[in-house]
Amino acid sequence: MFKIGIMKNIFLFFLFLGGCSCSVNAINPPSGVTEKQLSDDELMTLVQKQTFRYFWDFAHPESGLAHERSNGGAETATIGGSGFGVMAIIVGIERGFVTREQGAERMLKIVRFLSDKNTDSYHGMWAHWMNGKTGKTIPFSRKDDGADIVESAFMFEGLLAAHQYFTKDNPTENRIRGIINNLWRQAEWNFFTQGQDVMYWHWSPNNGWAMNHQIKGHNECHIVYILGASSPTYPIAESVYHKGWANANTFLNGREYYGIKLPLGNNHGKGGPLFFTHYSYMGLDPRGLKDRYADYEEQMKAHTLINRAYCIDNPKGYKGYGEKCWGLTASDGDKGYSAHSPGNDRGVITPTAALSSIPYAPEYSLEAMRYFYEELGDRLWGEYGFKDAFNLTENWFAPSYLAIDQGPIIVMIENYRTGLIWKLFMSHPDVQKGLRRLGFTSPYLNKVD
Repeated sequence: MFKIGIMKNIFLFFLFLGGCSCSVNAINPPSGVTEKQLSDDELMTLVQKQTFRYFWDFAHPESGLAHERSNGGAETATIGGSGFGVMAIIVGIERGFVTREQGAERMLKIVRFLSDKNTDSYHGMWAHWMNGKTGKTIPFSRKDDGADIVESAFMFEGLLAAHQYFTKDNPTENRIRGIINNLWRQAEWNFFTQGQDVMYWHWSPNNGWAMNHQIKGHNECHIVYILGASSPTYPIAESVYHKGWANANTFLNGREYYGIKLPLGNNHGKGGPLFFTHYSYMGLDPRGLKDRYADYEEQMKAHTLINRAYCIDNPKGYKGYGEKCWGLTASDGDKGYSAHSPGNDRGVITPTAALSSIPYAPEYSLEAMRYFYEELGDRLWGEYGFKDAFNLTENWFAPSYLAIDQGPIIVMIENYRTGLIWKLFMSHPDVQKGLRRLGFTSPYLNKVD
């Protein structure tokens, strides 16, 4: 239930300044063990600041959207990764990497581009990839050349958080909120059910429903159903969640792995790749979040700890795996892009897996962060933070950075530190109404509207 067809060809590296005279200063990479032992707070801030540069300095100069990858096409922007970038900009403002005025101007550039009449959209949704200069769709595959509601959901996850953040009464922030409201109200979530009790991933003006990809859980797509139920204009019925999302052989689990019970997720992959615990839950706060099927805080912690326990067990005997070096998720690899997991273990460790899981296992994530930074040093660390992945068995380190891997690092570290993006997204009145409609309980829902 995930896409793994990201471009594998290596092109020239393109560096753009993101339409603002401000550029975040790069931190010189360490050579082996650093001279100064950074505190946990210093290390987290350093990782956030360096990674933030991907979404600031390397943003597309005309649209402000995030490039799909650092070694990809010069014009290829990613909608889902840009949604993560929207959340990263909010973090960057709060951390003082850029000023509020600079962040607001960048945000206005992004939402203006998304709402422009020349930017392709389909029933209020966007494609997986688009040209960051023209706004025209770049096909993800031959028939995937239209709406992608999963990528669009990741963008709306960021936009709704931004709506709650940019609340000042000035022309720029008023305009940001107004455009986001319009985009949100134009998104036709119920269209993507085809009148059935399930949601469909793709629709194309050229190919219609030919992809025929139903979205069923448990995976990275939970946010699609939450937003669909939250829409003030085109909501899905409650039955779509219960008969569609929750009606899958990869949804309920209940088995134990390494003595840890996993409520949801597939059995073969011991829960699957760790991005299942990140993408939907960058805005959706799992702490105290429950429905009739699961306690989502328990789910996130269990999935993370099982993934780490598998790496410590290391049944395939890969070099480097252990207590400090763990984390399997979708990323580049020495044999190409793949959704790495215990069921698809190729010896590739991906930093975003452990680092973005910090709210669920902070001690273990910080241990991994320190190992990546201090011991792997400049083999792994570069101008946009930690490179995408590595395989110590093959002595391979990725030359690349990917938006969908860099974004969760910044945002989830911040959610661990302050809960910033969680608080913003969960405070949106429409989100709260949607969660109630689907029968969720959460500390955010205790207040009367």
